[in-house]
Amino acid sequence: MPFANIANVKNGNAGGLRLHYQLEGTPGAPVLVLSNSLGTNLSMWEPQMPALLENFQVLRYDGRGHGQSTVTPGPYNIAQLAGDVVALMDYLEIGRAHFCGLSMGGMIGMWLGAHLGRRLDRLVLCNTAAKIGTAEGWNARIDRVQSEGMAAIVPGVVDVWFTKNFQDTAQLQVGRVRDMLLASPPQGYVANCAAVRDMDQREAIAAVTVPTLVIAGRHDTSTPPEAGRFVADKIKGARFVELNAAHLSNWEVAQAFTSQVLNFLDLKNGSNHG
Repeated sequence: MPFANIANVKNGNAGGLRLHYQLEGTPGAPVLVLSNSLGTNLSMWEPQMPALLENFQVLRYDGRGHGQSTVTPGPYNIAQLAGDVVALMDYLEIGRAHFCGLSMGGMIGMWLGAHLGRRLDRLVLCNTAAKIGTAEGWNARIDRVQSEGMAAIVPGVVDVWFTKNFQDTAQLQVGRVRDMLLASPPQGYVANCAAVRDMDQREAIAAVTVPTLVIAGRHDTSTPPEAGRFVADKIKGARFVELNAAHLSNWEVAQAFTSQVLNFLDLKNGSNHG
C-alpha cells in the first residue's frame, strides 16, 4: 500500500518546509527517487509506477511550490531544490538512492550528481538541459502567469510537452497532465521558473561521476536532443538514448521510457548499485 505523508524538513536557512511525498514498495529494496517536471506533481510518474514497484522502493514527492508541498516565498534556485531532496532523504533515513528526474527534475539531478554524488547510486536525467532558454523568455512567462494565471500558458506548454499526434490519440492521458499544470500553484510555478531561468550547469556537470543515463525526446523543442547529448558528453561514461517523443517522454512513449530506465539500473543482471 502507498504511504503518503507530509515531511516537515529544514533546508539550510530557509526554515521549515512541508514536502508532500509517497514512499511505496518493499522495505529493504533499493530506493529510487523520482523528481517531477516544472508545473506537475508526483502523479506525473504514474505510467512508470507498476513496473518500478516490482523492483524498488519508490520515493516520489511534490517539489517545493508544487502540488501539496509548501509554496515558500520565491524566487527559488536549483541548489535549494536539490537540497530539498537531500533533506527528504535524511528525514526518511535514506542514505543513498537512485535518482530519476525529468526536465526541472533532471536539473535537480545534475546538481546532486555534481555536488552530492555520494548520496546517489545511479542517475537518470530525462528531457532536460544544463541551461535552458533565455532570461527574457522566462521573465515573459513569469509575467504572464502573474497577470493572467496558469490557464493562460496551458495550451502552449501542452504543445511543447506532447506531439500533435499524441494529443489527438491519447486525449485522456493528455487531459490528466493538463489538469496537473492547470492546478499548479501560480506563485510556486513562477518561483520555480526563476530557478530554471537562473540555472547554468554547463561546466558543473563535468564533476558528475555516478553512472548516468540521459534520455531525450526526438520531437522535444524545449530540451532538444542536442541539449541531452551535450549533458551526456560532459559526464564521463554517460549513456544517451533518444526516444520518439516530445518533452514528457515518460507519458508519450511510456513503455519504451520505463524499459530504458530499468535496463540502465541493471535489473536483468541483479545489480542495482553502480
